[in-house]
Amino acid sequence: MRSKSQLYGPVDMEIILYYFLLVTIGWLSIFASQYDGEGFKIFDLSKNYGKQLLFIGVSSFIFIAILVSSKRILTIIPYPFYLVTLALLAVVLAIGRSVQGDAAWIDLGLFKLQPSEFAKMGTALALAKFLSMPGIKFANPRDKFICFAIIGIPALMVLAQGDAGSFVVYVGFVFVLNREGFPDGFIFLGIYAIMISLLALLLNKFVLLGIIAGFFTLAILYKWVQKTWVKILFIAMIGTMIYATSVNYIFNNVLEPHQQSRINVILGKVNDNSGAAYNLNQSKIAIGSGGIIGKGYLKGTQTRYDFVPALSTDFIFCVIGEEFGFVGSFILIVLFVLLLQKLITLAERQNNTFNRVYMYSVVAIIFMHLMINIGMTIGLLPVIGIPLPFISYGGSSLLSFSVMIAIAVKLDSSRILSAGG
Repeated sequence: MRSKSQLYGPVDMEIILYYFLLVTIGWLSIFASQYDGEGFKIFDLSKNYGKQLLFIGVSSFIFIAILVSSKRILTIIPYPFYLVTLALLAVVLAIGRSVQGDAAWIDLGLFKLQPSEFAKMGTALALAKFLSMPGIKFANPRDKFICFAIIGIPALMVLAQGDAGSFVVYVGFVFVLNREGFPDGFIFLGIYAIMISLLALLLNKFVLLGIIAGFFTLAILYKWVQKTWVKILFIAMIGTMIYATSVNYIFNNVLEPHQQSRINVILGKVNDNSGAAYNLNQSKIAIGSGGIIGKGYLKGTQTRYDFVPALSTDFIFCVIGEEFGFVGSFILIVLFVLLLQKLITLAERQNNTFNRVYMYSVVAIIFMHLMINIGMTIGLLPVIGIPLPFISYGGSSLLSFSVMIAIAVKLDSSRILSAGG
């Protein structure tokens, strides 16, 4: 019989260090976003920094609880937890409270719950559970369909709430499936679709169709490919034309006006400094004003005087950019890269599919959040509401990311314990 000290394997302290460094940077940034130079109380629950401190305490407690719990619990909860998150998403669709245009919240009085943050974790657990079941092979069409259903159902429910940011995060699961055998060609096809989408929004419809027809015609006439591929190229040309036309239709008839404006701002088709472009312009001004080393902690002017909207949430990166400059921003990104690299290392050394798929899912979720949030604050992507992991204010976000990291550490710890006998 194992002694009590043998019940828990050694934890990877490096990943825990990255986690607490990022959480600390997050709280300091939230505090700076609301600091007005006057007296303050660190535990003031009327301020975001006070509430975030409470969220950090709760998240830390749950983090430790997961580390000292039994791994068996983690193998039992995936499907129930996934179903609970789907139920919560359904509740949001029925009675959800709208915040900044997204009906993605359940008002519980003391705080607002955002189920979409937990749904990502639920999807990661359910996908890992399914792919680790005996006899399941991703190459099997039936199993492949179920994988896409596990990812697609919550993704569509999130999209129905108007939460475009969380919906895009689900695209990151394609990289998880790629690690499990999903062909690279589909990823390249996705990149191709993105390129055509951008051209469809930038160019006149008839000009783009002419370019597409000309390219494929030249490919056929000059025999860039074997004759057996001519029919495939012709079908590809027709498909590309239909897709390009549908992009414009969706943009003009499906997207909401504010979503169209945000995309037009990024594409340079709109330059309305007082309207759709205001958030982005103020964000770029704040980050740019930080220069190389920044203005110093609590000395930001763009951030301190509320020039940047949603500063403690979606645009928290502006605080770091203005007060710590390029150096501070670079260090923050390096910390995220080290965290992601460590998670990938952990994933590749696992001895079972459940652990590996789950850890790669966490990597995909964090990476998508990081790319989208920073991309929108510096003007490379449309402004869509999505938090910067561990940094942005929000209990749902911090708790979900904390639990995701804690589970990854616990799974790796259990692997080490099992290997040690």
